[in-house]
Amino acid sequence: MSGRKVRDQDINPCIEESDASQKCLDVYNYDKNMCSAFFLQYKNCRKYWHGVMVQRRRDGVRPQMPTAAERLEMLAALGGKPY
Repeated sequence: MSGRKVRDQDINPCIEESDASQKCLDVYNYDKNMCSAFFLQYKNCRKYWHGVMVQRRRDGVRPQMPTAAERLEMLAALGGKPY
């Protein structure tokens, strides 16, 4: 069940960054030093959306994590990913 959650776009906002990190590891034979930029991107993604989730929780907004469609609108309003 948790495997499905990780791949659910409405729950996990950082699937794209996660996939990029994994692909980098595959390409560079799991040499983590070669993929640090991808790891940082993923970490910044998680940090950004966690902040959004905490703010929505404080404001009583449900669901706490914006849906995939809502996130696309939010990112478009910002002119792209802030991370």
